[in-house]
Amino acid sequence: MIVLRSALFNAWFFGTTALLGAIGIFVRAFTPWWTLRLAQLWAATALFGAKWICGIEAEITGFDKIPPGAALLASQHQSAFDTLIWVVQLHRCSYVFKAELADIPLFGPMLEASGQIPVDRNASVAAIRALLRGTEAAKAAGRQIVIFPEGTRVAYGTEVEIRGGFSMIAARTGLPIYPVSTDSGLYWSRRAFVKRPGRVRIHIGEPIPTTVRGDALIATLRQRWADARLTESAVDNSVDQPV
Repeated sequence: MIVLRSALFNAWFFGTTALLGAIGIFVRAFTPWWTLRLAQLWAATALFGAKWICGIEAEITGFDKIPPGAALLASQHQSAFDTLIWVVQLHRCSYVFKAELADIPLFGPMLEASGQIPVDRNASVAAIRALLRGTEAAKAAGRQIVIFPEGTRVAYGTEVEIRGGFSMIAARTGLPIYPVSTDSGLYWSRRAFVKRPGRVRIHIGEPIPTTVRGDALIATLRQRWADARLTESAVDNSVDQPV
């Protein structure tokens, strides 16, 4: 049954992505100010399918910590679920995304058009400057920036090197960093066809102040992720934001 539901979800996901991507051609051409709304509709449609087809829900704790206006979230990244949830939950989300994703037909052109921020992972000086300009513009527009410091999807319970780009973004924007822990990989793992039913737990920790920099910032972020634990007690003692 899980395999069948996963197959149905994939049909739903790719079908709605293609449809909304095609609509996006006209939105970008004639009403570009609606592009972010279309992206939010796309993410909401995907999450709707995940919930009602695969039985995957989400429970967010600590959501009340995020202030109105510009913010910087540094999230663990285990699943495509992590790239959907904040488009819906945040008022005006700007993901930092791999620049090569912009080459995907229909879907790719929507990314920059909706205010997402590309990063070229060759780490050239020009690429870093472009990234910092993009995040600075997002802050000026009052948007919530989401970055995955691990740089790629990582299996649940696995640690990889944390990239320092988010530290430069924090220094440039002057925004404190909100650490985001997740266990999404337990239900929708990296490159897995099968999606397992369950409740994804996401926890937003206390902000890391802008005075923490460099290696100390990376170590603090990793420790905040580890401290979250995502236990029942953490859920009970925080503000819940069900999806």
